[in-house]
Amino acid sequence: MKRRQNMFKIGCHLSTSKGYANMAKEIHRLGGNTFQFFTRNPRGGSAKAIDPADIAEFHELCGEYGIDVILAHAPYTLNACSKDESTRDFAKRTMADDLVRMEQTPGNLYNFHPGSHVSQGVEAGTEYIIQMLNEVLSENQSTTVLLETMAGKGSEIGRTFEELKTILDGVKLSSHMGVCLDTCHVYDAGYDIVNDLDGVLAEFDRVIGLDRLKAVHINDDKNPFASHKDRHEKIGEGSIGTEAFERIINHPSLRELPFYLETPNEAEGYAKEIALLKGLYR
Repeated sequence: MKRRQNMFKIGCHLSTSKGYANMAKEIHRLGGNTFQFFTRNPRGGSAKAIDPADIAEFHELCGEYGIDVILAHAPYTLNACSKDESTRDFAKRTMADDLVRMEQTPGNLYNFHPGSHVSQGVEAGTEYIIQMLNEVLSENQSTTVLLETMAGKGSEIGRTFEELKTILDGVKLSSHMGVCLDTCHVYDAGYDIVNDLDGVLAEFDRVIGLDRLKAVHINDDKNPFASHKDRHEKIGEGSIGTEAFERIINHPSLRELPFYLETPNEAEGYAKEIALLKGLYR
């Protein structure tokens, strides 16, 4: 059982304000062995300078704590498919800079929301996303860039597996791309992971391929199935429920992936959720 517990990659979203080494210490204190963080201010464009001493300590701590993967999250302001050219330019410059910074912690994951097309239509918005990715991805980068599954509110792109597949198919360096599945988002989008998890994953495999699935945002849902609302809830307190999460984290197609909590919690709440999920992992 101990060996199995050590294989379970579970963590939560942490603040980057104190640096990489302190994030490693914090997730270890909370009982996790991986973490997600914003690359910069989630509502703005500034990025904290990287401290080489902090990075060196972080790498040492990763070996000590058994952290073998982390997930960076692009800021919410990154909208690659905006009809506004300056917004698209900001998205491109931000992601390009983030991917350079990610090479300080090589071999990890970088997740972003595909964006909102805002009345242009999915096809036009998708072309903008593909264009950006083809301009910023580098053949020699070690970071895998992930498209996040979306709930489908407003004009979001990524509400269906087919929409994500179209983006992936258009990217020239597709080997550097993957998908992050958000449990709240896919349930909101109409994929019934509560009553038909096997069917949803079979559909994902048919459309995209399970080899593309690299990480899971593990969140309960404040709203009912297929509501397209995107309101995260604490584990076991929403419409997905604890029993469904036990099936999700133990599913053969998911159990080896890293899981990241984005529930409405403070640090100690995350510690309780991490302990809960570790107790459910077999």
